Amino acid sequence: MNNFNINRRHFLKGATASLALSAFGAQGMDFINPAKTLRVGLIGAGWYGKSDLFRLIQVAPVEVVALCDVDKNMLKGAAAIVSQRQHSRKTPRLYGDYRKMLSENELDIVLIGTPDHWHALQTIEAVKAGAHVYVQKPISVDVMEGEAMVAAARKYKRVVQVGTQRKSTPHLIEAKKNIVDAGLLGKVSHVDMCCYFPMRNNGNPPLEPVPDFLDYEMWTGPAPLRPYDGIPHLRWWRTFMEYGNGIMGDMCVHMFDTVRWMLKLGWPNRIVSTGGIYVQKEGKSNIADTQTALFEYDELNCNWQHRSWGTPADPDYPWSFILYGEKGTLKGSTMRYDFIPHGEGGTPIHKDVIYEKEKYPEDLTEDHIELNAAPATRLHMLNFLGAIENNSRPVADIEEGHISTASCILANLSMKTGRPIVYDPKKREITGDREANDLLQRPYRQPWVHPDPTKV
Repeated sequence: MNNFNINRRHFLKGATASLALSAFGAQGMDFINPAKTLRVGLIGAGWYGKSDLFRLIQVAPVEVVALCDVDKNMLKGAAAIVSQRQHSRKTPRLYGDYRKMLSENELDIVLIGTPDHWHALQTIEAVKAGAHVYVQKPISVDVMEGEAMVAAARKYKRVVQVGTQRKSTPHLIEAKKNIVDAGLLGKVSHVDMCCYFPMRNNGNPPLEPVPDFLDYEMWTGPAPLRPYDGIPHLRWWRTFMEYGNGIMGDMCVHMFDTVRWMLKLGWPNRIVSTGGIYVQKEGKSNIADTQTALFEYDELNCNWQHRSWGTPADPDYPWSFILYGEKGTLKGSTMRYDFIPHGEGGTPIHKDVIYEKEKYPEDLTEDHIELNAAPATRLHMLNFLGAIENNSRPVADIEEGHISTASCILANLSMKTGRPIVYDPKKREITGDREANDLLQRPYRQPWVHPDPTKV
């Protein structure tokens, strides 16, 4: 019996088994007995890149043959852990340039855990090299990057799974099936989504020399080159619009993607957003500390709000979504869900997150691990592998990730221009607004070239 069958049997003994089978069916769980052990490379060996990789190792007999990072210290540390965690105990080859890694290794799978401003170029080059890709969210920093990523995935016929793993979160799979799809909510005509975490890293560190173990030029890549003021890892880079899209791009994308999945929604008809830096003005951060966005659909409004200051509206649901239906209300988060029926005779339903600490004790010793997200990421990886095996679309296909990401980017453009945004995905343009349309593609720093969706 090969290692994958052993791991698969181990996985299916757990509490998530029936949910996994019912949610994913053959597409997600039929990756049994591959002809060869899949060769894996990781680009971005920091916190979440390693976390994704370790979840993959837990559910499949992959061989991690290459790691890439611009921080030599981080790269060496990741290699040491991977050699202990993977089945072969081999140490991967190490690279500082992802292009060299892709050219020197025949990779079946590439995981991308770099900052947002790198996702597009690395995904496109990986699929061109013949690899299937698991890329973290948000998939891009501008809309045209996302369009090019979708075009590349389709042209080169590669599976691209996006790390929006709420779609693989066991208790949320259950909520979708037993509450939303079962009709307990009735017609849903309003949605609230929010994040009230104090996650805006707003400091004033002094400028300093770039350390010799960090290739800061390569870390920056196509983005603007900020004066170096310390290691950018672990959230410092997220506080700047140069490298991402703020809390909208980081946190709203998860909840909006989940709502779209639950309610089977496509592109919004119109997007309106307001906000800015209202309170936390003292530091270098240039992302909004307060923002509201409205994603409009036919007879349905999806409303987002974030504050990185103050208290959450509901302490039990500080990062969450609420579906308001005519028959009931569903509150959902990474930690729980609650169904509240309207009227007499209904039965409230509560469910907490599923942990797998006993089945995967190695989780307990992993630095910075999100224990509540680990089961979801394992399911997400299995769904990704199933899509590769069956040549099908994964649950978080790149096109779905693009719609959710681009919608959040368009909300930021609405906030910036002060006008509503109507995006036409067929024409790849914002309708009737030349100024906003010019913002669909950010300028790249030379010599990097922005991908063109018509020429990938």
